[in-house]
Amino acid sequence: MHNNMHTIKQLFDLSGKTALITGGSRGLGLQMAEALGEQGATLVLSSRKQDELDAAVAHLKQRGISAHAIAVDMGKENAAMPLAEAAMKQLGHIDILVNNAGASWGAPAEDHPLEAWDKVMNLNIRSIFLLSQAVGKLSMIPRQSGRIINIASIAGLAGNGPGMQTIAYNTSKAAVINFTRTLAGEWGQYGITVNAIAPGFFPSKMTKGLLDKLGAKEMAARAPLRRLGDDEDLKGVVLLFATAAGKHITGQTLAVDGGVSAVLS
Repeated sequence: MHNNMHTIKQLFDLSGKTALITGGSRGLGLQMAEALGEQGATLVLSSRKQDELDAAVAHLKQRGISAHAIAVDMGKENAAMPLAEAAMKQLGHIDILVNNAGASWGAPAEDHPLEAWDKVMNLNIRSIFLLSQAVGKLSMIPRQSGRIINIASIAGLAGNGPGMQTIAYNTSKAAVINFTRTLAGEWGQYGITVNAIAPGFFPSKMTKGLLDKLGAKEMAARAPLRRLGDDEDLKGVVLLFATAAGKHITGQTLAVDGGVSAVLS
């Protein structure tokens, strides 16, 4: 073995690393926080609600994970730099940024409210631009290393079948995917990788309305694997993108969707 060879355990180890996770208090964000924290990363979580953040930090502490919380509304344009600065104060620097905060809105395209369009676009893509920019400037570019992981959606890969009317959401998630490619192209020179995860249907607060309307069984039946995502299905991919195991992967989007995006429905 060469001197610079790592064991698989070392490749996936995050001891001494730091991570900022937006929308980290519940759902997919908390699932990814668990994975990064269990591998040794110290975490800062953000979301809008302090009580949900406190519950998440307590949950992670029970698992031996060091986590801090900062309440912030990422939809506001002046939120990104203060969040990045506050996270830096807690962590010293930021190795991993998980851009997970997001919102959806259902309405027919012809009647979709402008206010809702702006809310979805501002949170789902503008905030990812602003926070990546802030973290890049403050920490990742000066240190010539970093991992940015953007949470897109299979809704960014295609339009919808009948019954789903989410034009702003789908548009925003497609934007996340090309933002990921473009930033990867620019920031590779600084040792920063930028990748995206495109989840399919996971039961969560965000998808509850849709799953109630369309039926969880029906949604599961659309997937080749005949299932929805669960509380562990993003853990492996977030670790791949966050650790040394993924150091030669950038600009990529990986769907975690039971095969939905691979087949014509």
